[in-house]
Amino acid sequence: MNFLEKIFGQLAAAPENLVLREIHAESTASVTARELLSMTQQARAAIRAAGLQPGDRCGLLAPNSIRWVALDLALMAEGVVVVPLYARQAPPELVSMLRDCGAVMVCCGDQQLRDGLAASWGEGAPAMRLFSEIFVDPPGGMAFDAIPLPLRNDSLVTIIYTSGTSGEAKGVMLNVGNLDHMVPCTGERLDQLMEGSTAITADEIFHYLPFCFAGSWILLLTALSRWSRLSLSMDLNRLADELKVAEPNYFLNVPTLLERIRTGVEASLAGKPLLIRQVYQRGRAGWEREQNGQAGLADQFWRRLAEVLIFGAIRRKIGAGLRALICGSAPLAKETQLFFLMLGIRVLQVYGLTETTAICTMDDPRRFRPGRVGPAIRGIEMRLDEGDEIMVRGPNIFTGYWNRPEATAAAMRDGWFRTGDQGEVDSEGNWSIIGRIKNLLILNSGHNVAPEPIEEKILFNLPTAQQCVVVGNDRSFLSAIITGNLKRDEVSAAIDRVNATLPHYKRVLAFHQRLEPLTIESGLLTANGKIRRDVVARELAEEIEELYRTKKT
Repeated sequence: MNFLEKIFGQLAAAPENLVLREIHAESTASVTARELLSMTQQARAAIRAAGLQPGDRCGLLAPNSIRWVALDLALMAEGVVVVPLYARQAPPELVSMLRDCGAVMVCCGDQQLRDGLAASWGEGAPAMRLFSEIFVDPPGGMAFDAIPLPLRNDSLVTIIYTSGTSGEAKGVMLNVGNLDHMVPCTGERLDQLMEGSTAITADEIFHYLPFCFAGSWILLLTALSRWSRLSLSMDLNRLADELKVAEPNYFLNVPTLLERIRTGVEASLAGKPLLIRQVYQRGRAGWEREQNGQAGLADQFWRRLAEVLIFGAIRRKIGAGLRALICGSAPLAKETQLFFLMLGIRVLQVYGLTETTAICTMDDPRRFRPGRVGPAIRGIEMRLDEGDEIMVRGPNIFTGYWNRPEATAAAMRDGWFRTGDQGEVDSEGNWSIIGRIKNLLILNSGHNVAPEPIEEKILFNLPTAQQCVVVGNDRSFLSAIITGNLKRDEVSAAIDRVNATLPHYKRVLAFHQRLEPLTIESGLLTANGKIRRDVVARELAEEIEELYRTKKT
C-alpha cells in the first residue's frame, strides 16, 4: 500500500473525524474526513471531465485552503502530476515554470490569480479553472470513492520548482517511492514527540507555511496519514490570534518567525518595571548556569522565580498545549533555540532540500542538541565531501530535474546527491549546517568565508533589522548591507560587538544601510524568502562599490 492509498484508507476508516480547519477572522470552517473525501471525489470528476490523463501536468496556484488539499489529493488519485505554485510569485515567473513543465491545465484559487496568469501568458495558454468551478457542491454533497488509481513505485507524483537563488528555477521530480519513504519517517518522529497520545486524541497542528513548498507539503501528507486535526492560517497578519484558536501541539516554522517572537518578547520585557527586568535577567543567567552544570542555590532560586513570574506566562501565551516548535528552511540561531528551551518549549530542527523530498535529518524529540539539526533519518546516508559539502544517498533522493538531464547529472556524484551545503557532524551523528558552498566569499587574501554565520550574529545583535547580507568576494575585506529603519550608530555598535568575536579576516569593516527591505516582489528574495545574493549584488552594485572606494584597509 503506497502513501496515497494509506491516506485515503485513514480518511475512510474514521469518516466523522474532523481533519481540516480554516481559521478566519470571525469564524472557522471545518471538514470531516468524509467531507474531505467527498470534495476530493468532486474534484476527481472535474479532472476527468477536463480530459486530464495520468502523467499530465496540472498547475495548482492558490494560497492554503481546504479546497487546495482536496484538489491536491484528487490530482494525485487520478495519476496527474501536481505542479504546486506560490501565489505571491510574479506572473511571468509562474508562466515560465508552467511552460517549462508543459502544464495541460492550471487550477487557480481566484479570478485575480487567473487573470494575472492569463495576461502574462498571452496566446497558447492552457485551460485555467477556478476552484469555485470545480467545487460547485457543498462539502459532503457527493458520494466518494476512497481508492486512488494504481501508481507504480517510480510513478511521478509532483514537480516542485526550486527557489532559484542564483538562477532559473528547476523542476524537482518526486515519485511515489520518495514519498513512501518520507511520510512514514516523519510520522515516526511525530509519534516520538506525542509519546503515544495520538492513540487517544488527535494531534492538534497549526500551519501557516504554503503547501507549495516541499517541507510544508510533507507535513500535510503526514498529518493526513495519522489521526490529526490541521488548522490552517488564513491571514498571516493574525498569527497570534489564530494560534489561540488552534491551540496546537506543534507547528512548522521558519527561523524568521521564531526570531521575531524572541525579539518581541525581549522588547516587551525591556519596557517592564525594573523588578521584572531583574527577575528575567537573573533567571536567564541562572538557567544558563544550570545548563553548564555551574548553578548554585541563588541561581536555582532566580530561575524558579522567573519560571513562576515570567517564563510560564510567556509559554502559555505562545501555546499552552505546545509539545514543540518544529523549524526548517534554514538553520536557526542557537541563541534563539536556547531562548525557547529556557521558556520550556522544545525547538526541533529539520534539514533537507526539495531534492531530498524535503528532509535529510530530524531532531529526535527525546534527545537533541541545540545548534544542530539532528541525525540522518532512517534509511538515509550522509557524508562530507570536498570542502565539507554534505552528500546524501537514499530513497529520498529525487528522480531528477524536469527536462534538465545535464543539471541532474551535475547534482549527482557516484550515486550521491550534492546538497551544495557546507556542514559538519559530531560524534553522535548530529549535523550542523554552516552555509551554502556557492555562497562562500573568497577574499583576495585567499581566505574562504561563509557569510551566513556572520549575518546571523549581526541580526542577533541588531534585532530590529530586516535583513543582513555580507559581501566581499574577491575584495580585501567584508562589508554588509543592512535593511530596516535603523540608526547608524546602533548598526555600528552591533557590528563592533560581532567583530570582537571574530578573526580579523571575518570582520565586517563597512556597511550600507537600506531603508527598504528585500522582498519577493522586488526579485531580491526567492519564493520562500531566501536571499538572491547574485541579484542583490547586481542591483546594489553601485552602493557596494562605494563602500570599497571610501573604506580602505
